[in-house]
Amino acid sequence: MRRLGLGRDIGLVLALVLLCVVGVVTAGERFVSLDNIMTILRLAAVIGVLSVGMTFVITGGGIDLSIGSVMGLATVWATTLATQTYAMNIHWLVMVLTALLVGTGAGLVNGVLVAYGKVVAFIATLAMMVAARGLAEIIANRQTQIVTVQPFLDFFRADLLSIPVLVWIFAVVAVAGWVLLNRTTFGRRTIAVGGNPEAARLAGIKVQRHTMYLYALAGLSAGIGAVMMLARTTAGSSTHGQLYELDAIAAVVVGGTLLMGGRGTIVGTVFGVLIFSTLTNVFTQNNLSISAQSVAKGAIIVAAVLLQQRFAARSRAT
Repeated sequence: MRRLGLGRDIGLVLALVLLCVVGVVTAGERFVSLDNIMTILRLAAVIGVLSVGMTFVITGGGIDLSIGSVMGLATVWATTLATQTYAMNIHWLVMVLTALLVGTGAGLVNGVLVAYGKVVAFIATLAMMVAARGLAEIIANRQTQIVTVQPFLDFFRADLLSIPVLVWIFAVVAVAGWVLLNRTTFGRRTIAVGGNPEAARLAGIKVQRHTMYLYALAGLSAGIGAVMMLARTTAGSSTHGQLYELDAIAAVVVGGTLLMGGRGTIVGTVFGVLIFSTLTNVFTQNNLSISAQSVAKGAIIVAAVLLQQRFAARSRAT
């Protein structure tokens, strides 16, 4: 299994390098410029954070279709007049805390419905996707809410060691996710629950409670993504995060996490995010249509799933 994992990671690296070569050949110096590299990383940052949360949910045998809508709801709630007034009078961290609480709260609702309500994850999170988007529209009255707390923007739009703070946040979340999945009891329990819930229960793992925690963790990642989106766009909107759940799932699957659960990889997820971000940038640099991008992404996802099936069959054979 370790050899399969190493081979998968090498394949992802080669795919990313190949995309970079295509970018250099087709766009030349524009592609390899520092500004463009930072653009790719900024594009990857928000989706990357959401994808780390999604990795845990899928590894645990679930799915979360609401993560993009929850992120949009969190951006709206964090930019209401009341929230921003408190932020200006107390500290801009009030906006951050609001986004994190909204995201985690929505994730907990998903977790309770799935774990204790026995609602199928697809249905529960689909309902949350619709409800969160609707609630965001009601709160914002279908209007864009501008961030007026300048210290908030000054902090999150700044650079640290010539690298955007948003990219640093993505890196910290990815490292924390890797440690949590690979070096803690929580990670081992996540893999056990995703691989065989009944065996995990018999081994003494509280499967329902752990499942709830996984969805709360995905909600927390949506809250972090909301803070990053506010910094990137300087506005909260009910339209933020549309279809981000699909991009996150695609990055997770391409990275090598099994859709059926029981195996997850944060490293693979990061590479998956970077591959899609680089692909989008290459298409943009060459003025190719969004439709062509979608076709290319679809082909990559299908190829990744086929490879997963091949790896799964090989591991069963050994």
